[in-house]
Amino acid sequence: MGKVGSILSDGNTSKRDPTALRRGWTTGACATAATKAAYQALLTGTFPDPVEIRLPKGETVGFALAVEAAGEGWARAGVVKDAGDDPDVTHGATILSTVRQAAPGSGTLFVAGEGVGTVTRPGLPIPPGEPAINPVPREMIRTAVEEVAAACGATADVEVTIAVPEGRALAEKTWNPRLGILGGLSILGTTGIVRPFSCSAWIASIHRGIDVAVANDLPHVIGSTGSTSEKAARGLFPVQDIALLDMGDFAGGLLKYLRRHPVPRLTLAGGFAKLTKLAQGALDLHSGRSQVDFDRLAGLAGDLGASPDLAESIRTANTANQVLGLCVDREIALADLIARMARDEALSVLRGADIDVDVLVVDRTGQIVAHAPTAGGRHG
Repeated sequence: MGKVGSILSDGNTSKRDPTALRRGWTTGACATAATKAAYQALLTGTFPDPVEIRLPKGETVGFALAVEAAGEGWARAGVVKDAGDDPDVTHGATILSTVRQAAPGSGTLFVAGEGVGTVTRPGLPIPPGEPAINPVPREMIRTAVEEVAAACGATADVEVTIAVPEGRALAEKTWNPRLGILGGLSILGTTGIVRPFSCSAWIASIHRGIDVAVANDLPHVIGSTGSTSEKAARGLFPVQDIALLDMGDFAGGLLKYLRRHPVPRLTLAGGFAKLTKLAQGALDLHSGRSQVDFDRLAGLAGDLGASPDLAESIRTANTANQVLGLCVDREIALADLIARMARDEALSVLRGADIDVDVLVVDRTGQIVAHAPTAGGRHG
């Protein structure tokens, strides 16, 4: 089998830092490339190799095919996932897509093949009963199918079966079984790119971002846990690009450095789960190193007027996102309280540094569901 690779370089390799970590590609990007190649082969009889796709932020990248197969009414392509220098459990896994024509008007239908999980519990971005192919990869695949259909004068009515032959075993090394995703892996990714996970390298990049902000006398910086929360915060506060700090899971790395290198104002933006962990006092928000305390959330919701039945539903919830949905539906302002608690925890870590802090809680659709305003920096 071949190895996936970007056909477009990440830059002039002769000038790259040899110690820099190499980025990789998400399972969603690999599934998109495999689907595009398979559908083109179904319509034309020829597999494009390499096959190029456009990532959500507009970058075009190419993937080598590791699998090419076709039969009566179907075509299959496969890409071997390259996670770059990230210690990703799916690095080296083969992502397969089998494409068949579907009934007119059906659009793109998704099927979980071998090694791809099925969602069985609520609280995830995909409802129970659906293949564990997340929303952004689904949209990437639909777009790729539509591109091929338009180029070949066909319709975008197809059945796409995504499979990862090694997926069932690999999933046992992930949180999927605990989350109720059964039978295999999830097809993930919001940008198509895997950023190498290195604690020291990531925290160093946060520090360098703060250094730049201080050097440019920026009055306001935004520390976000991911691209969705960053986009939401930037919609509310139109700051310069250099004011955007990709905090990721490293709230402590951001706050402790700002304590010594303050800026006038900091906005923290993140999802409900990660900010709940910060509100609990966790400074490393990674799922492998800190967990949401559902008992505590149930108690907080009870203090806000939640019924005993709702409190019990929160206590036994599958995910923090499910808790958020329950509270929004019942008009329990738990997200507002978590935002305030996260702000106060951030101020505690800052230890009197003259920084005003506000916190945005952003849901998975990119909507701001809570905003704890500044509380006077060192006087908060």
